[in-house]
Amino acid sequence: MSPLKRAYPVLYIAIVVLVAAGAYTRQLRADSIYACPANGYTADRYLAYCQADHYGDYEHGAFWYELEPRIRESLAGAHVLLIGNSRLQWAFSNTAVERWFESVQARYYLLGFSYYETFGFEERLLRKMQPQARVYVINLDGFFDIKESVPAQIIQRDEDARSRYETKRRWQDAHRAVCGRAPWVCGSEYAVYRSQLTGTWYPIGGHFTSEPTSDDREVDAGFVRQQLAQARSFVARLPVNRACIVLTIVPTYKTRRASAEAIAAELGLPLISPDSTGLTTFDGSHLERRSAERWASVFLEQAGPRIRQCLGPTGRDAS
Repeated sequence: MSPLKRAYPVLYIAIVVLVAAGAYTRQLRADSIYACPANGYTADRYLAYCQADHYGDYEHGAFWYELEPRIRESLAGAHVLLIGNSRLQWAFSNTAVERWFESVQARYYLLGFSYYETFGFEERLLRKMQPQARVYVINLDGFFDIKESVPAQIIQRDEDARSRYETKRRWQDAHRAVCGRAPWVCGSEYAVYRSQLTGTWYPIGGHFTSEPTSDDREVDAGFVRQQLAQARSFVARLPVNRACIVLTIVPTYKTRRASAEAIAAELGLPLISPDSTGLTTFDGSHLERRSAERWASVFLEQAGPRIRQCLGPTGRDAS
């Protein structure tokens, strides 16, 4: 047998291995953490979400299982907590908010979550973390629905949830090391990084279609009744003076403004939600950066006197 013929089996195996390796690499880049860019990591920021089939949500587990070392300390030590869903997160994740809180020397924390999270998961987190906040800002955007997000349900019911979130945490170390040195290895799928210090979101990648915001001026009586059934007890359990609970409704497409006004009136709490005229969403749901900065600036201007009064000496002397 000629040397060339004897080499055929070896060549065949080598080709199979190379093809398999290439297919695995493509699959890894398409469906795993490697589908997302890795240039959002800092000493303070971790990957909260990667739009890939086999990664997705990490932040729910990061909070619940305390997988990031500074989350508990930062949340517990915040003077102002802002709670709600992803619309709240995008509305307040900007430099206008950072500058305002710096000006009053107060620490704040954005305790909103993706997947349209609701009060059940966030209230359990509050009990777990025992924050000392003096002010609560609540986004009335379906926050008091009794149905929780899929990640929250998994954490509560799946005994393997913790191990999967811990695995996601370990993958971030490899992701940062590999794609930090060779960015071309990773894809450009939508990713959200999150600050441990303030809870702020930092997006990277993704392609979306923007849409203007609008208001729904009709009161949905059934929605209002359902929300109030949970809101009354939630508000009563918050460990602050009622005067230091501020309600808002972040603009989106068909914002439930009239229903939010009805809920706030029934609760006897102020609703501070600046006009949404001229604002734009980056994806048909969440405020794009410039609109968010504009809206949040006006919100803080209107809510500022109440927040400063509730902060008292802590706000002025925070370090």
